[in-house]
Amino acid sequence: LKPSEIVEALDRHIVGQSAAKKSVAIAMRNRWRRRQLHEDLRKEVTPRNVLLVGPTGCGKTEVARRMAMINDAPFLKVEATKFTEVGYHGRDVDQIIRDLMDVAIALAKKQHTEVFKEQAETLAEERILDILAGPSSDNAARGRESFRGMLRQGLLDDQEIEIDVPNPKQNQTEVDQSNPQIVAMSDLMQRLASGGKKQPTERKKLPISEARGVILEVELERLLENVDLKKSAVAAVEESGVVFIDEIDKICSPREGMGRSADASAEGVQRDLLPLIEGTTISTKHGNVRTDYILFIASGAFHAVKVSDLLPELQGRLPIRVELAGLTEDDLYKILTEPVANLVRQQIELIGAEGVKLIFEDEALREIARMAALLNKTVENIGARRLHTVLERIMEKISFEAAEMDDGSTVTVTKETVEERLKDVTMKADVSRYIL
Repeated sequence: LKPSEIVEALDRHIVGQSAAKKSVAIAMRNRWRRRQLHEDLRKEVTPRNVLLVGPTGCGKTEVARRMAMINDAPFLKVEATKFTEVGYHGRDVDQIIRDLMDVAIALAKKQHTEVFKEQAETLAEERILDILAGPSSDNAARGRESFRGMLRQGLLDDQEIEIDVPNPKQNQTEVDQSNPQIVAMSDLMQRLASGGKKQPTERKKLPISEARGVILEVELERLLENVDLKKSAVAAVEESGVVFIDEIDKICSPREGMGRSADASAEGVQRDLLPLIEGTTISTKHGNVRTDYILFIASGAFHAVKVSDLLPELQGRLPIRVELAGLTEDDLYKILTEPVANLVRQQIELIGAEGVKLIFEDEALREIARMAALLNKTVENIGARRLHTVLERIMEKISFEAAEMDDGSTVTVTKETVEERLKDVTMKADVSRYIL
């Protein structure tokens, strides 16, 4: 996708933050540009990692979620707070690459499945016809073709046939997934124990409608055995993998604090991230993966700490810094009305499921945005998430009573409705200003 197309796709779901969208779109396009270069130069071009800085609820994580949907490269979103220093009990940062490899394997499998699907469907149909009409021969050809016609029309869907169904539960033992060496050894031991035999199966009687899906899976697995999924997954991760590290400010402690933090999820994790972002080789159960050309996008609110409190080396490895603006009243109004699956549309559709028509007047939406912006200023700034709070308060009574209403009823939310439902919230906000 071109940068303008990526921004356009993000605009359908996220309001504002054009600087962040542009930076992310350029970083994504540069992955493609790098792959077009001559091999000698390609080795020298490393990704320009991005750091998104902005208050909570302004769209940082949403950018990542939408990126994953429009991006056909291996993409992983992780929370920085989930990891601990090496040597402590918990997940170390190498697990990020192992998880990314699992995503890449699933992606490679999906892509190859699309290629083989038609072939597998033909094979599955032949297998069912073998069971129904016996192996094909000149004499049986006529009967086989009449069976094929009935099968395609769905006339035989309820007929039961006996097939071998894979039974993966046999020969399986619990393995510590966090250690790639143990996982790889376990896979090898299982293969040796089975002597290279196929997966254990059990015979079952199933209607053709269900059996078709099972046979299709078996045929796809058989076709995929000839493809080196691991090799293509490793190549995809190394060349076009993207990792989004959220809440990076939570593993950061103020420099002017009392020396080093004793928290195992703090500065040590930053130090462990350095080689990962700079470029190192991580051992996974699918093989070794180099991280030199993986794109890292980090984000954080940086309320309690400053970006300068991150380790200088880590700041250097995230050279493109984008400041995301807080949301204004106008932004909140746009969030309510513009995105494809905006909150107002969600509520209208939910209540519509009861056969009740829900209408929001424009003045009411303006008032909801005004109240959300006011509460963000006076109570705590939680960005667009405040809209959920405000809207749920307004919808509480309607949602409760909608099931009892007659089909075809209409409920209109006016500015007065909004003011009445939020009366006690605004009163609390006013009082809280004067409490010491």
